[in-house]
Amino acid sequence: MIIVTGASGFISSCLIAELNRQNFNAIIAVDDFNDPEKATKNLEGKNIQEKVDLEDFFEWFDKNYEHVEFVFHNGACSATTVFDKAVFDKLNYNYSIDMWQRCVKYQVPLVYASSAATYGMGELGYDDDPAIVPQLKPLNLYGESKNNFDIWALEQEEKPFFWAGLKYFNVYGPNEYHKGRMSSVVLHSFNQINATGGMKLFKSHNPNYKDGEQMRDFVYVKDVVAVSMWLMRNRKNSGIYNIGTGQARTFLDLVKATFKALDKEENISFIDTPEDIRDKYQYFTEAKMDRLREAGYDQPFTSLEDGVKDYVQNYLMKGLAVE
Repeated sequence: MIIVTGASGFISSCLIAELNRQNFNAIIAVDDFNDPEKATKNLEGKNIQEKVDLEDFFEWFDKNYEHVEFVFHNGACSATTVFDKAVFDKLNYNYSIDMWQRCVKYQVPLVYASSAATYGMGELGYDDDPAIVPQLKPLNLYGESKNNFDIWALEQEEKPFFWAGLKYFNVYGPNEYHKGRMSSVVLHSFNQINATGGMKLFKSHNPNYKDGEQMRDFVYVKDVVAVSMWLMRNRKNSGIYNIGTGQARTFLDLVKATFKALDKEENISFIDTPEDIRDKYQYFTEAKMDRLREAGYDQPFTSLEDGVKDYVQNYLMKGLAVE
C-alpha cells in the first residue's frame, strides 16, 4: 500500500493519477474530506483502496504498517494568508513529526513536501544545501512551518532508511481550481481572459524590475509528479531537494503563453500589488537543481510554454481534472 496525504489536493491528486497509470492501485488516501467538491472532482475515477481522515490516520497506520510500502506526505495548510500559528504548528509541523517518527519506527520510506517559501526573500540564494537551512528567513507562517520541520528533520539521528523533503517552487497545472487566491497565475489568467478579454498583473514596486518582469521558477505539476515517482523507485541519496526547473521566467512570459494557448490577442495591464503582501513579495526565485541532478535525476523539465499549453488546452478548456 502507498500512503498519499493531502490526497484530494492539487499535487497529490495528480500523483495518485500517475500511480494508477503505473498500476499502483492500493492507495491509501489521507485528507480532510469535508470539502466534497474537491474530494469528488480531484479523486473521481481514481483507484483508491481506502480513504482515511487525517485525524484518524495515525491510529490506522499503527494497525496497518506492515502493509505500507511508501509514504508521500503532501498534506499541509498551504495558505500564506492564514495568520494562526497554531494551525501551522498542528498540520505542518507536529503532524509531520508524527509521520516521520512512524516511518522510522516501521521502516517505511518517506517523501514529504517542503516549499520554496522557506527561502524568504532569497537573501541566501535558492540553494538546497542543508547547511544553510537553519539560516533561512521565511516571510510567512507557512514558510516558517515548513522550514522548522526541515531543520528538525536534518537534526534527527534516527531517520527513515530513505527520506526526501521536496522544496516545491511555483507549481501550476490541473486540479488546482479549489485553491482560490493561492492558485497559479495560469489559472487566474485563464479565468480573467475568458471573463474580460484581458489580464491584469501586479505592478513592480521594486526599481530593479519592470512591471510584469517579476520572476519565478514555474514548474509544471507533471514534472513534480515525475520526480516523486523517480524517488519512490530510487530509494537512495536521502535529503532535501529543490523541485523547480532551474530557470526563472517572468509573469509576462507566463501570461503571454496563456494568451497564445487560448489563441487570443494579448491584452495585459497592471494594477498595484495588494498592500497586505507588498512588503513580503518575492521578485525573483530560481531553484538551484544541482543536488537532484547529482542524485541521478536526468529527465528534462517541461518548458513554460509547453506546460501552459498542455494545461490550458487539455484541461482548463475542457474542464477536466487529471485522470
